[in-house]
Formats: sequence, structure tokens, C-alpha cells
Amino acid sequence: MEGNILDAARFVGAGLAMIGAAGAGVGIGLSVQGALTGMARNPDTYGNLLTNMILGIAFSEAIAIYCMVIAFLMLFKVV
Repeated sequence: MEGNILDAARFVGAGLAMIGAAGAGVGIGLSVQGALTGMARNPDTYGNLLTNMILGIAFSEAIAIYCMVIAFLMLFKVV
């Protein structure tokens, strides 16, 4: 009986840890939207905006990877 409760708690915790991945997805979408808007308004800044956008996407994606690692640790950690 107690093993089932611990398994359920691990699954809930892993699901809650992955909420951060949704936030990273929103952050990536907003950064791409801002860069595309800036490129449309001023095409001369294409190179600078593209570089900064890719850097921002990499940082946002790193947060999603950290969330996934925490979720995997919660799921597969042997107690």
C-alpha cells in the first residue's frame, strides 16, 4: 500500500517539475515573436537580432532541459 502512494507522489512531482518546460516554450515563442517584429520594422538589424534571438532561445531551452532532468530523477530514483 505504501509503495503505491510513493509511486503516485513521484509521478505528481515529475509532472509538476515539467511545468517549467511549458514556461520555456512560452519564452521561446515570445523571443521569436519579438525578433521577427523587430526584423520586420527594421531589416538592417537582421544579423544582430538573429544572434540575440538564438542566444535567448538557447537559454530558455536550457531551463526546459533542467526541468526534464529533475523529472527523470524523480521518476527513476531508486529509494
